[in-house]
Amino acid sequence: MSDTSQGTWNDWIGADVIDNDGDKIGTLDTIYMDRASGEPEWLLVKTGMLGTKSSFVPLAGAGADGDALRVPYPKALVKDAPNVDEDQGELPAEEESRLYQHYGRDDYQPMDDDDDAETSGRGAGHDTSGPDTDEAMTRSEEELKVGTQSVETGKVRLRKYVVTENVTTTVPVRKEKVRMVTEPITDANRGDATSGGDITEEEHEVTLHEEQPVVTKETVAKERVRAEKEVVTDQETVSGEVRKEQIEVEGDTEDRR
Repeated sequence: MSDTSQGTWNDWIGADVIDNDGDKIGTLDTIYMDRASGEPEWLLVKTGMLGTKSSFVPLAGAGADGDALRVPYPKALVKDAPNVDEDQGELPAEEESRLYQHYGRDDYQPMDDDDDAETSGRGAGHDTSGPDTDEAMTRSEEELKVGTQSVETGKVRLRKYVVTENVTTTVPVRKEKVRMVTEPITDANRGDATSGGDITEEEHEVTLHEEQPVVTKETVAKERVRAEKEVVTDQETVSGEVRKEQIEVEGDTEDRR
C-alpha cells in the first residue's frame, strides 16, 4: 500500500506501525476523527507482546513505508503516551490536551463548551466491522445490468456445383427440292434449246442442298450471387439474482410521532 489520503486511512487498519527509525511499534487498530473538521487526527496503535496495550499517536506526519505506516516519533515516546480509555469512543478535551503536550505539539485548539461535539475518535457512529461513520448506515443493493455482446454462431458459404438438364429447342432449316418447270421457246432461249442433237437421250444433273442443325455449346455468365448479412432484432428475456441489504432496528426504540 502507498496511499495515505484521507479517504483511504481505514484501509491501513491492521498494518504495522513503525517509528522514525523503522522499529515496529505495534499494529494500527483505529483511526480517530476530529469532530470539528471531520478529518483523521489520531492513530490508535495496539502495542505490547499480545497487543493488549494501546497508545495514541498523532496522524500528522505519518506516511506509507512499504506495507507499514511510519510515524515521525520514537518508539519509546509512543509507548509512554498517556493512557486513554479508547472504549469510550472519543477523546475528551482534557485527554487530547495531554496527548498534544506529550508529543510536543502546541497547536491544540479545544472546542467550545457549548458545542455538542468534543474531539472524537470515532465520529457519531462506528461500524462493528471497523470503519468510523456518521449517524446513518448505508444500505446497498445489487442492480441487474443487461447488455449485449457479439458472439459467433455459425458460418455460411456459397458453393457452386454443376447439374445437367436436357434442353429442347426448334431451329428453322432450309432444303432444296426439284420441281418441273416448262417454259415456251422464245427468241431469247431458242439458241440454247436447239444447241443439242435433234432426238437424243440425255441426263442432266442438278445438285440439291439443305441445312442441318448444328449444336455447339458456349459458357455464358448469367448472374452474380453473393451472401449478404442483415441484422434483425428479436426480444429475449433474461433474468438473474440480485442481492439487497435490508436494515432493521434492534434494541430499545422510541416511537416518535
